[in-house]
Amino acid sequence: MQKIAVCVSGGGTNLQAIIDAIDSGKIQNTQIAVVVSNKKGAFALERAKKAGIDNVCICPGDFPDKDTFGRKMIETFQKYQVDLVVLAGYLVIIPKILIKHYPNKIINIHPSLIPAHCGMGYYGIKVHESVLAAGNKVTGATVHFVDEEADHGPILLQKAVYVEEGDTPEILQKRVMEQAEWKILPEAIHLIGMGKVSVNDGIAHIQK
Repeated sequence: MQKIAVCVSGGGTNLQAIIDAIDSGKIQNTQIAVVVSNKKGAFALERAKKAGIDNVCICPGDFPDKDTFGRKMIETFQKYQVDLVVLAGYLVIIPKILIKHYPNKIINIHPSLIPAHCGMGYYGIKVHESVLAAGNKVTGATVHFVDEEADHGPILLQKAVYVEEGDTPEILQKRVMEQAEWKILPEAIHLIGMGKVSVNDGIAHIQK
């Protein structure tokens, strides 16, 4: 049974999609061991409590440096025997010490088709503002393994979403979540849990 940690910063809609997918059987051989937030007031923690999932707040600002923060995260994941770390709307730059400890064991959902609209400064609603400002007609979401560069690492899954005339960043954000994020993040977790994913030479491969 694959044990995952889900890291969140806000409302936890992607967390809820994961919980629902496990309950419905769309994600198999997986359980959420712990939910971690960097914000004490994150509604995602309430979602975890309601679902009976252990949850904890680990705020980077409570530690003297990134390495100390990273070691606390590692300690927490080891306590819960975590196999996979899922960044589901987690607005924190992951410490290098954590990435090195879990190579190809951390995945992230990004609200664009990487490599477009990604990197430092591109997160949340800012991504959708950038998509609209660029006049893009197609956007989407990407699940990728995390490496030491922001919004980088082997791409696991992507799903395209059309930009429609009259979209606002908020409307587009909702469509991308509903049509892409809430579908491909649970699918990625399921594929990894079923042992169908491998990473070779920086490329993620999915076994059929």
